[in-house]
Amino acid sequence: MSVAAAQRRLRAGGARAGRWVRGAGYLPKWVVLGTGIGVIAGLGAVAFYRALRFATWLFLHVIGGYAPPFPAGEGGGAGTGHFPHWWLIPVIVCLGGLVTGLVVQRLAPEAEGHGTDAAIDAVHTNPRMVRARAVIVKLIASALMIGTGGSGGREGPTAQISAGFGSLLARTLDLSPEDGRTAVCVGIGAGIGSIFSAPLGGAVLAADIVYMDDFEVAALIPGLIASIVGYTVFGLINGFSPMFGYAAPGYEFHEPLQLLWFAVIGVCAGFVGLAYSAGFHATAGAFGRLRLPGAARPALGGLATGLLALVLPEVLGTGYGWVQQSLGRPGLLAIPLWVVLLLPFGKIAATAFSIGSGGSGGIFGPGVVIGAFTGAAIWRLLEPVAPGVPHSPAPFVIVGMMACFGAIARAPLAMMLMVAEMTGSLTILAPAMVAVGLAYLIVRRSGQTIYRSQLRSRDEARGARLLAGMPLLARVSVGQAMSAPRLVLAGSTPVSEAREALRAAGLPGAPVIDEDRQFLGDVSATTLDAAADGAPGQPVSRQADAAAPSLTEDASLDQALQALPPGHRWLTVLGPQREVRGILAVSDLVRAYRKAMRADAHRMSRASSSAVLIEEQVTERSPLIGSPLDHAPLPEATIVLSVQHGDTVSLGLAGSPVAAGDIVTALARPDQVNDIRTLLGASAPGTEPKPLERRIVIDEPSPG
Repeated sequence: MSVAAAQRRLRAGGARAGRWVRGAGYLPKWVVLGTGIGVIAGLGAVAFYRALRFATWLFLHVIGGYAPPFPAGEGGGAGTGHFPHWWLIPVIVCLGGLVTGLVVQRLAPEAEGHGTDAAIDAVHTNPRMVRARAVIVKLIASALMIGTGGSGGREGPTAQISAGFGSLLARTLDLSPEDGRTAVCVGIGAGIGSIFSAPLGGAVLAADIVYMDDFEVAALIPGLIASIVGYTVFGLINGFSPMFGYAAPGYEFHEPLQLLWFAVIGVCAGFVGLAYSAGFHATAGAFGRLRLPGAARPALGGLATGLLALVLPEVLGTGYGWVQQSLGRPGLLAIPLWVVLLLPFGKIAATAFSIGSGGSGGIFGPGVVIGAFTGAAIWRLLEPVAPGVPHSPAPFVIVGMMACFGAIARAPLAMMLMVAEMTGSLTILAPAMVAVGLAYLIVRRSGQTIYRSQLRSRDEARGARLLAGMPLLARVSVGQAMSAPRLVLAGSTPVSEAREALRAAGLPGAPVIDEDRQFLGDVSATTLDAAADGAPGQPVSRQADAAAPSLTEDASLDQALQALPPGHRWLTVLGPQREVRGILAVSDLVRAYRKAMRADAHRMSRASSSAVLIEEQVTERSPLIGSPLDHAPLPEATIVLSVQHGDTVSLGLAGSPVAAGDIVTALARPDQVNDIRTLLGASAPGTEPKPLERRIVIDEPSPG
C-alpha cells in the first residue's frame, strides 16, 4: 500500500473516530481520550528520561569525568562532586548549547525555551497549534541541553509531548475548541505527573497551571484519568517509588512553634520566587537583544553556565540529586554553608543562562531545586539557635519546594500535592499551608508569574479568545456603535411613573440620572414591577443599580463585551462627566462589527478589478449543511472572509459544520457567484445572480 493510500485510510479512520467522539457522552469520551493521552504521556516520559540519562552519562560522566548525584527513586548515588579536568566542563556545556540551538533553529524554532509555556499558550490561543515535529525536536534538544550540563527541568519536554498529542487529537478528531483546550491541558498535567511520579499533583496541575488566579474545572476529571494512566505506564518501566523516596519518615506536626518557622520559609520563598521570575525573564530579554545568530545565544548561555559550575557544581543538570542530599541531616551538613546560601541564586542564574538564552528545557524542575535550598538555607541558619526547629532538615526542604515554585507558578495547590507525592510526605501538608499561603500572597500582590502565557482567569481567557477570533472588535469604538438612548429616567421620578414610561417605550430597562444629569445606575422593568406594588411613590433612584455596567465612548467593543455580565444585553455609555451619551446593546455591537467587516471586505474588493463581494445566508437547500466549510468544493480563487453563526463570527474558513441560517461573506470572481450561491442554497442551479448591492444587507438604524 502506498504512502498516499495509507494517509487516506488514516484520515478516514480519524474522521470516523472523530464522529464517534463528538457524538459520545462526557464519560466515554474522556475515558477514551484521557487514556490515550495518558499512554502517550507515560511513554513520552520514559523516552525522555532514558534519553536524558544516556546524555548525562555520555557527556558529563564519560567525557567530562563528572558524575552528578541522583535522587533515591532513580537509583541514588552521591556522585563525584569534583572535576578531574575542570576546563572541559565549560566547553561541554557550551557545545551542548550550540548543538541545541542549531537543532531547534533549523527544525522547529517553536521548541526553543521551556515547553510548558508553549503548551499553555496553545490552550489559550489555538489548541491545534502544537506540531508533532516540535515535540520530537524538543525531546532531542532538551536531552542534549540538560545532558551536557545545562540547568533545566525535564518536565518541559514531557509536558510538550503529551500536550502535543492532545493537540494532534484536536486536529485529527476535529474536537470542539472546548474539548481541544481540555485535551492540551490534560496533556500538560499528565506529562509532568508521569515524569515526577506524582499523578494526583499532575491531574490538579492540569487544571491549575493555565490561570494565575483561577482553576480550569473542565480539565480536572479528564486529568485524573490521563495522569494515573501515564503514571502507571511510566512506573511499569521505571518503578513506582517516590522520586525522592520517603524523605520525612515519621514526621508529625505537634509543635505549634514550628508554624513560625514555616511562615519564615513562606516569606523567603515568595521573594526568592520573584527573584527567579525577574532574573529569568530579564536574562531572556537581554539574550534576545544580542545581535548574534540564533544558535550562538544558547552556546554563550552554556558557556556562562559552565563557568558558574566551576564555583558551584550543583547548578549543572537537573540538580535533583543535590536536593536528595539536602533532605538528610548528614548530607546537608556536609555541604559548606556558603554553598547552601548561594545555591538558590546560582541555580536562578544558571537556569536563566541555559534556558533564557534560547536553550531547551523546563523551568519547573529548577524551581523545585531553588525552593529546596531556600528551605535548606533557613534550616542551617535556624537549627543551631532557634527552638522548635526539627532535627531533620527534610520538613524545611520539602516546604521550601512547595512554597517557592508553587507561588511563582501561581499553582500552589498542585505544587503542594506534587511535592508531597515526590517525597512521600503527605503528613507535611498541614504546616506547609502556612508557608505556601504566605508565599503565594507575596507573589500575587506583585502580579508576577514565571509562565508568561498564563491568563488571570477564565473570564479573561474567554475575552482573549473572542478578540483573537474577532480582531476588529479592538478597532471599533463604543461611540461608533452606540445608539441614542430612547429613555433616560430622572432619579426623582416616582417608581410608578417610571414603570409606565418603560412600558410605553417597550424597553427592558433604562439609565437613571441625578439632578446634575450624572449617571446613578440602571433600573430594569422587573425591578420596577416589584417596587411599584409596595412603594409606587418612591423615587426611582432608590431602585437604581449602581453596579450596572457602563463604559465611555472611547472604549473598544472588546472591552464592552468583557464588561457585559452574563445574561445582560445592554450597557450605558457615559461622557467625561458621567453624563449619559448613549446605549450599547448586543445588537448594536453585532451590527457595528459586521459593518466594519464589510468595509474591510469592500477595500479588498476594490484591490482587484475582477473580484466581487457576496454575502449570503445558508438555506436548507444547501448541500453543505452538516459539513465544515473548509472541506467544501468552493470554486477556485474564492476567498471566504467570515462565517457568522448567530452572534459568533469566525474569520476565514470555518472548521465547524455549516448550519442553515449562517451568513457567509466571501470574495469571488463574477463568473463564480452563481456557483457559490447554489452551494449555499441561496438559489437553484441555473438561476441568474441578483445584483451585488441587493445581496449585501445594508446597515439598519439601531432601535436603541
